[in-house]
Amino acid sequence: MLATEEDLRRYGFDHNPRFEALLAFLDNKPAGFALFFPHFSTWRGRPGLYLEDLYVREWARGRGVGRRLMARLAALAIERDWPALHFMVLDWNPAKDFYERLGIERRKEWQPHGASGEALRRLAAQDVSAGD
Repeated sequence: MLATEEDLRRYGFDHNPRFEALLAFLDNKPAGFALFFPHFSTWRGRPGLYLEDLYVREWARGRGVGRRLMARLAALAIERDWPALHFMVLDWNPAKDFYERLGIERRKEWQPHGASGEALRRLAAQDVSAGD
């Protein structure tokens, strides 16, 4: 993990927070969290909720923590008039079965793309005024 405590403080707790988080507790002990932020859909013309991370500590798994966090995220999206909840799951992640049991559909038609590190620097160095 590259993120530091200072990164999370700077981007989540300053005057312009970039994310929000839900915390889950069992027996007064931290059991899990969900970190999310709004995204905007030009298709729908409205914001939606993007779940970046859902994590439940191993000792708390199977006790409804993840289900309750997901249900609260769905309720927040509805309360905020955000018509969708989106997230990505790594292909090796066994949590895929958990999401399917909740009735969340896997969207096969969407393929993730991204650039980071050197690829991001190469892209930024291109002459954007030349067009494509």
